[in-house]
Amino acid sequence: MDTLSRRNFLKLSGAAAVAAAAPMLTMEAIAQAATMRPLPLGTPILIVVTLYGGNDGLNTVVPYKDPIYYQSRPDISYSQTDLLPLDSELALNGSMTGIKSLWDQNKVAICRGVGYPDPDLSHFTSMAIWQSASPDHHVNSGWLGRWLDTQARDPMLAISLGSVLPPLLAGKTVAGSALPLGGIVVPTGSLAVDCQRISATSRQDSKLMASAATSLRNLFDLSSTITPILKEPIPQPLDLPTANGGVAGGNSDLQQQLDVVAKLVAAGSPTRVWSVSLGGFDTHANEKGAQSILLGNVSSSVARFMSQMRATNREKDVVILVYSEFGRRVKANASQGTDHGTSGPVFVIGDRIKGGFYGDQPSLKNLIGGDQAVTTDFRDIYASLLEGVLTSPSDAVLGNWAGKTDFLAKV
Repeated sequence: MDTLSRRNFLKLSGAAAVAAAAPMLTMEAIAQAATMRPLPLGTPILIVVTLYGGNDGLNTVVPYKDPIYYQSRPDISYSQTDLLPLDSELALNGSMTGIKSLWDQNKVAICRGVGYPDPDLSHFTSMAIWQSASPDHHVNSGWLGRWLDTQARDPMLAISLGSVLPPLLAGKTVAGSALPLGGIVVPTGSLAVDCQRISATSRQDSKLMASAATSLRNLFDLSSTITPILKEPIPQPLDLPTANGGVAGGNSDLQQQLDVVAKLVAAGSPTRVWSVSLGGFDTHANEKGAQSILLGNVSSSVARFMSQMRATNREKDVVILVYSEFGRRVKANASQGTDHGTSGPVFVIGDRIKGGFYGDQPSLKNLIGGDQAVTTDFRDIYASLLEGVLTSPSDAVLGNWAGKTDFLAKV
């Protein structure tokens, strides 16, 4: 094998991609950071759960006393006996028993009619808007990525579970890190020696080359130091059985992702933001059963995670945001499903939350082109989380946006 030079390595590997890509962390690296510089107890932690595909909000938080609901979707509506009433007008999907239990403990805020002005019904465009928090013009950064831009640079500060970093965590100058669930296998033998050599500091390096070398050096420095912590069992839920949801066309590993987050939060990982996701919510056909399984997956996974946190000393630190890129049309389609719509409910969950409803319930009588009106701008929710959970001014991320949603309790 030819001896590698750093310049040849960067040419072969694509230097721009290496330098610009998000850091790829190992569980060992995160666990080492938890040991060396644990997050102080009482520091708020935000966990973002993205539901990809456009969750049908009308069959999630159901207006079970409204006859228009039943008239609009006779084959995919839920009878009152199949639902979990929240008050005299609204009920949760019957599969969401875990979140209903948290609601009964006043730990769930349901923000109603959430969206943005002039909604776009494209998955890609709408998700880009939600993740960039910029409905008015295109930007190349995510809202939490711009928050990262305001913080001291730290690859542990925001972590996404999975091999691809969501735009949500991409800033203008820095990005969050990705943690593949399967872990990373670092080179061994002579290749490892070569890689470690070319990761050494050199005054001749350009900024781009130095960044790539630093990323490689960090990978080796942190990859294998904390195996004992990783062998520890995940925190066990105190009061819940293990429950597994179905696939319905999307990723079915939400519980697995949250189990990893629970382990690393419990260990003290210096991470303020975690990102996890579940797919499969694009329910154009046969929605009723598929969505119910997916919502049951979300509900049981979130409830399990909160129970795991009760088994640690971090229960009061975590806040969970659950959102999707849009809702669905009010009227069912001919395939016993629903097509792309506009607004929908957003859930914010945790001990720091003042449970209840926030924002107006969109009327089913006064639709806009067949869709529910947007009554809550998602930036109101983001601003509240930035200031109340991440303890940062929202204007650095959202500009001069002034709206808030008052779902956070005084701590």
